[in-house]
Amino acid sequence: MASDYDATDFVDGDLVSRRSAGPASAARAPSREEVDVKVAEAQQKLAELKRAQEELERERAALEETRRRQIELQTARQEMIHNLTRGLELLQEAEFSARRDAEQMAKALVDLREALGKIQGIHEESWNKENFSVELTRALTVLENARMEWNSARLKFTILNGELKSATEGLPPGGEQLTPLFGQYTFSDLCRLGFALTWPLFVIAFLALAALIVFLVRHG
Repeated sequence: MASDYDATDFVDGDLVSRRSAGPASAARAPSREEVDVKVAEAQQKLAELKRAQEELERERAALEETRRRQIELQTARQEMIHNLTRGLELLQEAEFSARRDAEQMAKALVDLREALGKIQGIHEESWNKENFSVELTRALTVLENARMEWNSARLKFTILNGELKSATEGLPPGGEQLTPLFGQYTFSDLCRLGFALTWPLFVIAFLALAALIVFLVRHG
């Protein structure tokens, strides 16, 4: 029976052949063609990564530009809303003031034209002895009313005070406040003001003198 046993029956021939051939296969160096292929693949990957980076850079620049324009839009919108709102308020106030001044000026124009017409309607050559006193009183009243209208207009509209403005241009700041009560009037204005305050006395004295003359003429 011992002659029937063979040790080679328990040996795997394929395993033995792979073990004997393994070290030689692992030690084999890559060929030139394989290296060239690997280099080409690496360069292609680098080129792709570079293109992707450039694309990301362009996308980032576009997003930053969009963000800048959005910030500019928001800032400009807030600024214009503030400016337009404030401008509308100022213009509305100015328009209301201008309309009020225009209405007052229109009324002053009517009053001044009426006063001028009344003064131009005084014709001393048509007076006679019988109506002299009445016409004189009426004329003085017309002149006094016209003077009141004129002074009232001068207080409301500074354009009528050109000569007074030029006289105060050389004063230091606040100098107008130190001006006496009647310092803003010229000598002729003061004379007219004095005449306006005392003309009733002149009228009474004139009427008394006229009555005295008539009395003397009739009983002379």
